[in-house]
Amino acid sequence: MSPRHSLAPLSESMTLLEEVYRRPLDPGYREAARRRQDGEPQRRPVGTTVVVALAVLLGTGLTVAAVNLRQSEPGAVRARTLLEQEITAQRQRAAGARVAISTTSTELHRLQAAALAEEDPALLAQLRQDAVPSGAVAASGPGVQVVLTDAADAWDPASRVQDVDLRVVVNALWDAGAEAVTVNDVRMTSLTAIRSTRTVVLVDLQPMTSPYTVQAVGDPETLSRALGVSPAGQHLATLHATYGIGVQVAVDDRLSLPGAGQVTLRYAQERREGGP
Repeated sequence: MSPRHSLAPLSESMTLLEEVYRRPLDPGYREAARRRQDGEPQRRPVGTTVVVALAVLLGTGLTVAAVNLRQSEPGAVRARTLLEQEITAQRQRAAGARVAISTTSTELHRLQAAALAEEDPALLAQLRQDAVPSGAVAASGPGVQVVLTDAADAWDPASRVQDVDLRVVVNALWDAGAEAVTVNDVRMTSLTAIRSTRTVVLVDLQPMTSPYTVQAVGDPETLSRALGVSPAGQHLATLHATYGIGVQVAVDDRLSLPGAGQVTLRYAQERREGGP
């Protein structure tokens, strides 16, 4: 390599170093410093201003969109309000219909008793004897009351009272000799079913919610003892200890249970003497 080529890069680098020492600041930085020192207003680049404006617009747009998403549409709110009002009205109508049925049933039994008192007193006595166990008429007297309440963490289906729990209690009371049984004021008859649909308990096709109050007319001591020593008592203890379900059993000297109304005869079979 010739001396000329070896010294040229060195000379160029020295020139660059000398330029850096003489002018340590870029001309643009020097001009900006001079303007600040002289008090001249500084201009921001046009690009920066545009970016800031776009950021503000985008932020405002996102905020408005989030607020709109969180607010329910007026149409949906009106539809939900109308549906809630319709449900309330139908429940009130159903409650009124139950009262009317009970009143009509009571009047029917009164007229029936008046007609049979003269024509067939023996049949009247039999009907009166069977009216309470059948659930057709109201019943009153001493008995027990069992209240089941969903646990605090009712989001777990296992911590809520289920249809099987109510069936266990009702069947235990029947087996113990209860004369009449109700669940949340719905009278139990031979045609009454306790079942569930998803998370809703249905008693005689009527939806129920916690707490569930089971009342039974009968000998209080016998009924309460049966709940304590029978498998139903063990079931209630498990519900309380394992799932946190509230269980309260109390004796009541005066219970008043409504009647289910006139029982509809669906089918009948003749029974002959000496035969089934």
